[in-house]
Amino acid sequence: MSGMIPHRKRIKHYEDPSHCRELTFSCYQRLPLLTNDSWREELSHAIDRAGERHRWRLAAFVFMPEHVHLLLFPLQNAAKIDLLLKAIKRPVSWKIKQSLPVESPLRRKLTIRQRPEVETFRFWQEGPGYDRNLEHLDSVLASMDYFHMNPVRRGLCDRADRWRWSSAKHFLTDGSYKDLALPTVYRLPADFFDPM
Repeated sequence: MSGMIPHRKRIKHYEDPSHCRELTFSCYQRLPLLTNDSWREELSHAIDRAGERHRWRLAAFVFMPEHVHLLLFPLQNAAKIDLLLKAIKRPVSWKIKQSLPVESPLRRKLTIRQRPEVETFRFWQEGPGYDRNLEHLDSVLASMDYFHMNPVRRGLCDRADRWRWSSAKHFLTDGSYKDLALPTVYRLPADFFDPM
């Protein structure tokens, strides 16, 4: 069996205007790069800008030290999800690269040689990450609960609403809690899901 390429399971994704999308993407080599508040704020602003430009709305989120979970729903004429992801990740990576001194150990660690004489800065792990369609409200609610409990399970806080970098407090206060460092969270439209 040597020399054979191992089978990799491929998840089929499709665009459907009645589905939410759960996205997970990681920092390069799953390094804990999202521990800097200004970098997390930059990610928040990128999510807002990309959502506005590409017609997607954020329903829930959590930023962990080495990865991000987003739950999004499309508006009418929403762009494809890969364009949204690129519009979130690329400007964050660029800004962070600019903020690091050229000779800093972290910048050197995140700069890889793609081929001779071509180096690339990698803040994010290459590829789209994990992406799945959520067709039913119960799946969406389970996803939100998973996101919000992630920092608790990891021991980063003792209650979900005590982790600043998630939408948990937004839901606990029925949307009245505001933090300008966080991305804007939108309520799902009442008629978003087709009847089961």
